[in-house]
Amino acid sequence: MSGAGGGRLRAYAPIVAVVALLALTPLATSANTVLNGMVLALIVALAGQGWNILGGYGGQFSFGHAAFFGTGAYGTAILQARFGVNAYFAFASAVGAGAAAGAIIGSLSFRSGLRGSYFALVTLAFAEVFRILANAAPFAGGAAGTLLKLDARPENFQFASRAVYFWIALGLVALALVVTRALERSRFGAYLVAIRENENAAKALGVDTLKVKLQAITLSAAITAAAGAFYAQYFLYVNAEIAYGAGVSVEALLAPIIGGLGTAFGPVIGALALHGLAEGAKAATGRLPGFDVALYGALLILAIAFAPKGLRGLAGRLGRGLAWRGAA
Repeated sequence: MSGAGGGRLRAYAPIVAVVALLALTPLATSANTVLNGMVLALIVALAGQGWNILGGYGGQFSFGHAAFFGTGAYGTAILQARFGVNAYFAFASAVGAGAAAGAIIGSLSFRSGLRGSYFALVTLAFAEVFRILANAAPFAGGAAGTLLKLDARPENFQFASRAVYFWIALGLVALALVVTRALERSRFGAYLVAIRENENAAKALGVDTLKVKLQAITLSAAITAAAGAFYAQYFLYVNAEIAYGAGVSVEALLAPIIGGLGTAFGPVIGALALHGLAEGAKAATGRLPGFDVALYGALLILAIAFAPKGLRGLAGRLGRGLAWRGAA
């Protein structure tokens, strides 16, 4: 085996191993509550993977990824409910609509020279505008939202078993992981990291920073829109608060920050950790209103203070510490 082929195998082998291990979950338990929780965690992981490409690798922190999640959710729901479009075509079209929204928002923001907190606030503003429009527009169902007709047949992208939804969600996450790992090994990924570290220096070295950032936000938006489209297909319902609410943006950025910013597996680790902690907190507190938001805020503060590289970085640091002690 050539050196390049061996390196490629080593790069993607962890993804295959992790996905194969997670794929066994429905075989270990048939409880709908467990599978439903895992599907939700994978949706957050997928949205987080989209955010991670732009924020983790590119350093362009967004507070409004709900704009892309909601576009994907509403896109597939409206195409099916209003126009009778096939669910699979509607899903693909919704992902394309999310990518287009990312390209438009990115063009308006980056061509204006917005960076840092200014860019973050602009994305938040776009998400809020989309939420208000969806909540008011009769075409989108208004405040009542859009409901998809229940017709549990595979040709309608509807299944009687939660396990099938779990495997599809896992497949989408696996695809996002492969895309992220390919990005890490590409020149485009190197340009993104260079922009994150020092955009002015990257520009001075000849990197077309505007083009790279536009490509990054378009790819990021497409992946996040896929999470939104799958959410709508899974629950067969979407409204403005679900699709464009601040909670979506918070979870999308928290997953990679908690798991490991700028790493392929960070969003997956973070999403699973967030889901586990949220369920534990709900069981302990009896679902106190607003407690999950307070928990997420506390986790963000703790992660920034004590684990800036996330749980993945913390695990690596602990492993190196144990290895050093064993050697001593």
